[in-house]
Amino acid sequence: MKKPFAITLDVASSLANKTGSWRTERPVYVDRLPPCNDGCPAGENVQAWLYEAEEGGAGYERAWRKIMDENPFPAVMGRVCYHPCETVCNRAQLDEAVGINSVERFLGDRAIEQGWRIEALPESSGKRVLVVGAGPSGLSAAYHLARLGHGVTVLDAGPQAGGMMRFGIPRYRLPREVLDAEVARILDLGVTLELSTTVTNVLETREEGRYDAVFLAVGAQIGKRAYIPAGSAAHVLDAVSLLRSMEGKEQPFLGRRVVVYGGGDTAMDAARTAKRLGAEESIVVYRRSRERMPAHDFEVEEAVEEGVLMKWLSTITSADGGRVVVERMELDETGFPQPTGEVEELEADSLVLALGQETDLSLLDGVSGLVVEDGVVSVGPNMMTGYPGIFAGGDMVPAERTVTVAVGHGKKAARHVHAWLSGLDGSTGERHPLASFQDLNTWYYADAPRTVRPVLELARRQSTFDEIVGGLDESTALFEARRCLSCGNCFRCDNCYGVCPDNAVVKLDGPPGPRYAIDYDYCKGCGICAAECPCGAIEMVPEII
Repeated sequence: MKKPFAITLDVASSLANKTGSWRTERPVYVDRLPPCNDGCPAGENVQAWLYEAEEGGAGYERAWRKIMDENPFPAVMGRVCYHPCETVCNRAQLDEAVGINSVERFLGDRAIEQGWRIEALPESSGKRVLVVGAGPSGLSAAYHLARLGHGVTVLDAGPQAGGMMRFGIPRYRLPREVLDAEVARILDLGVTLELSTTVTNVLETREEGRYDAVFLAVGAQIGKRAYIPAGSAAHVLDAVSLLRSMEGKEQPFLGRRVVVYGGGDTAMDAARTAKRLGAEESIVVYRRSRERMPAHDFEVEEAVEEGVLMKWLSTITSADGGRVVVERMELDETGFPQPTGEVEELEADSLVLALGQETDLSLLDGVSGLVVEDGVVSVGPNMMTGYPGIFAGGDMVPAERTVTVAVGHGKKAARHVHAWLSGLDGSTGERHPLASFQDLNTWYYADAPRTVRPVLELARRQSTFDEIVGGLDESTALFEARRCLSCGNCFRCDNCYGVCPDNAVVKLDGPPGPRYAIDYDYCKGCGICAAECPCGAIEMVPEII
């Protein structure tokens, strides 16, 4: 039942809220941490840029610039990020999460279309930093270091920049012209990029170049192998090599029947790529159940839509002469797969292994103080390794291996490198309390169904590498941005000003715009302002005695 007025307090609730001449609680304005901000591995101020985007027009560029303060790849991220910000969005408990990822893509694409640019600091620090690896983490670090005034040189063993964004993510998810545009913007800041340059000893390279600090961002581009008995006639390759070869002049030949062994996102990409290369059958073999598959749900769903077959609870025991032998597994009481002895044969012209990736850490040989465990480098809270002045991030440190996490590592490392070079304290400020759904007064928010992005028709998805998911147009992007609830932070709605029975709420003028203060000479502590704040930006605290 809807309330007849813009006040959601029940009849006689003023007593419960301590209305009277003797105040026992007072309202205070607070700033809470939005869950979207907290959930973003790249550290974007999501709520702030959505607020700017809600205005439309000139607000789009302001929103883009706020993203660029934290992340130099909005158009890329708007396509490949698994949007954990949306997973924790409070609006999901009201109807559906805000389509943050789709709005970010819209802003990123608009920036490319309009040619928006970022300026570096006019003054140089005189410090030089070496970045090893031109993937998402290395390029992110280079971007932020350049904006902080440092000279940056990026060395990469590959023929083109982008790392796994280029050599691990298929074109149907990330068009190369989008990636190239955002990489070029970073280089325009004065960053030096040297391709086809392999660093074999980081200390020697640092000394030869007289670099003041080093950031290591070597990607995990070596496919893991498993011992599978294979005859001389078997065509076995790893998924990383397959996806990397797609950037060459000639496309690989896989045959009509392809089996992919693995259960992650790379396995899905390999199987879907095989279909686009003309495979009549593309089968994913995975030793666990669907529920335990590490691939994201939408990746699996899109693969199935495109005709990829899934064979759960199965493992490959051998391969030879156009066939693979698969053994059925069953889960024990702990959920671990156990062999059953039941086997079957699958016809396969190619077997693609998608069993994970490893990082080549040979460039660290002889570097004292570094700790390497399970194929990754240990770093401190400031991203520095055990060797002073050498920092590391991305795939080569213990963390989830995604583009978003890597970009966040690059930014964090850049700021700590800057602090280390400048003799500053690199610690962050105090963390605000998290804004929960219970803090919101959702009665004030209108129903607004989530905007759905357009998808390429299935026939073209199966036969071309055209981009699958389209972007929002201006009207739908604006609508989606306005679905944000501004959790935990005042968005100047004037609600507190309008409902206060004692005229104790005072409007303030000045940057960042009009906000409010409480005149405690008039406030009786009734709590109506706090109860009626839509976004939970007012709380009642015990009166100061």
